Amino acid sequence: MTTLRLILGDQLNIKHSWFKNQNKDVLYCMFEMRQETDYVVHHIQKVIGFFAAMRTFAKQLDKKGHNIAYFKITDKTNTQKLHKNLEKLIEQYQITTFEYIEPDEYRLDKQLKDFSKTISIKSQVYDSEHFYTNRFDLKKFFKGKKQYIMEYFYRDMRKKHNILVNNNEPEGGKWNYDKSNQKKWKGDPKIPHYVAFSNNVEDVIADIKKADIKTIGQCNDTLFEYPITREQALNQLKYFCENLLKYFGDYQDAMYTTESNLFHSRLSFALNLKLISAKNVTTTTLNYYSNHTAEIDISQVEGFIRQIIGWREYMRGMYWMLMPKLSKENYLENSNPLPDFYWTANTKMNCMKHAIQNSLNNAYAHHIQRLMVTGNYALLTQTNPDEVDNWYLGIYLDAIQWVQLPNTRGMSQFADGGKIATKPYVSSGSYIQKMSNYCEACYYNYKNKADDKACPFNSLYWHFLDEKRSHLKNNNRMRMMYHVLDNIKKDDLKAIKQRAKQIIATPNDF
Repeated sequence: MTTLRLILGDQLNIKHSWFKNQNKDVLYCMFEMRQETDYVVHHIQKVIGFFAAMRTFAKQLDKKGHNIAYFKITDKTNTQKLHKNLEKLIEQYQITTFEYIEPDEYRLDKQLKDFSKTISIKSQVYDSEHFYTNRFDLKKFFKGKKQYIMEYFYRDMRKKHNILVNNNEPEGGKWNYDKSNQKKWKGDPKIPHYVAFSNNVEDVIADIKKADIKTIGQCNDTLFEYPITREQALNQLKYFCENLLKYFGDYQDAMYTTESNLFHSRLSFALNLKLISAKNVTTTTLNYYSNHTAEIDISQVEGFIRQIIGWREYMRGMYWMLMPKLSKENYLENSNPLPDFYWTANTKMNCMKHAIQNSLNNAYAHHIQRLMVTGNYALLTQTNPDEVDNWYLGIYLDAIQWVQLPNTRGMSQFADGGKIATKPYVSSGSYIQKMSNYCEACYYNYKNKADDKACPFNSLYWHFLDEKRSHLKNNNRMRMMYHVLDNIKKDDLKAIKQRAKQIIATPNDF
């Protein structure tokens, strides 16, 4: 064997051109490493999911006749470091060419570029063949622009790829049905039970325990429910189209105490590991919609497609356009620690308890729980974005830095000063009450601002606006709220701010 090809844990694309033909001169390699399990504390289900999907993928390659060197986390030959494992194989097999697929994380991209410079053999980089866009397409698209508005990019994607357009105009007459995607779910229509795959992961869990990897959250002792193969991911997608798509758009922002998934697809983990591609998801969804237009409104499918070809591709492009500076941005100069209850869900705030407990139980929360509950609270309490980043990157199954960082530091925490989001995504308790049933059984009253039973989001919201006035006063989208703030009586604002300061000082008491 003369060529060594590296496959990272989020590059499990069996349809990649690498795997079309067998080649006895090519050795593929995959590594489970402490380098990857330890840079933040990950959810136990995230580590299980990656290892289980990687091991299954390696077996698929072997069955297809490819040569594969696989290092488990407990293998004695595993150095636990990427460059050392590669050096070991290069020497052992007298490799003359090293090849790898373009990583989607800046950290790994730099590590492999640096490694390639240190070796005396040839090296070559390949495209992941997964996304609609190339790494720096967004940078070209926004060249010369002062603002990087996703909507403009999204419309261009629709036109370029002929998605929900007729003669370059949007199907249905609108580009965006976001205003139709904000309904509160009240128990009807009924939500079908989610698809749960019975992936036996006892051996993976045993190895994680043997390696003594520090994790958070809970897991099933034997089974992993999310898809870990392309076939399972396609079945998940089929189930979504047949059972959930017709209601997805309406309730994509809704939250409910007894429902973890509502009408969401549960595809993000499979997508981010590249078990299926964005084109797979888009094409399948559009084909199903075109055959069922009598029962599925365009507002449902557009809301989903927007997440795949708009939001997801946009976040990746922004990540590569703004890195590495993005990872250190702290425009609002926030420095408070993340409250302990983010790791325990031990809080009297019902919305936070449910969103965090769901995260700890399932390594999952949908985008509004992440943005407008846990993210909103972290920003209102002026939490250090480094701590917020580490929590989001660790706790969610689908969290890989290219998608997590621009969402967290940019959109959720406004730490980039408005490059990704045109205003901070902050709200009082009224938004949470509007979109969920969380407030119904809460210890606090979402209508009150400053008394002992007042919803913490209320006092924190007005305190945040007042504290960050110098940073936000020139933001056009914030002017109306500053006008409202300026009309609050001085004594009332003083009481609001005193309560907010108490919450920030002793968050675990609330």
